[in-house]
Amino acid sequence: MSATPMPAPAPDELIDRVLTALDSLTDPEIPVVTLRELGILRDVRMTDDGLEVVITPTYSGCPAMGQIEDDVRATLAGIGIAARVVTRLSPAWTTDWMSEAAKEKLRAYGIAPPHRLPAPEVGVVRFMKKPAAETVACPQCGSTNTTLTSQFSSTACKALYRCLDCREPFDYFKPY
Repeated sequence: MSATPMPAPAPDELIDRVLTALDSLTDPEIPVVTLRELGILRDVRMTDDGLEVVITPTYSGCPAMGQIEDDVRATLAGIGIAARVVTRLSPAWTTDWMSEAAKEKLRAYGIAPPHRLPAPEVGVVRFMKKPAAETVACPQCGSTNTTLTSQFSSTACKALYRCLDCREPFDYFKPY
């Protein structure tokens, strides 16, 4: 006696199942936030060629993207789903895609979350404008008596700061 094959799930059910599985994936460099919370996981959709998962790096040279793509494939293979993983560079990732939950998790982990960027003025082009000095609060003690130590930290998307009150160094996730 042969088993009756199960009907294929409807596209919306399949996408929900994939999103649920992918919600467990964290960033390889910041394991307290998920790819979805960071805005790296851009879309899961059905195309004429099948299921597609779209990811966008935090910056175009991000060394973690290979690991992220492998993690997505492995997670989906673990639940028996094949999908094409597409890395999309345009539109470029922005810290505005980060959820508020991600920003709070960053702070609790010891990384100062990015500030919100002001909306660009439509039709205005500025060249080589020096950015205004940012006040970055220490994620350990909350003091704003901090100083920039290096424009780049453990990754290019973070800067290294030091708190002048508690004397602790910390990363600041730079806004893009």
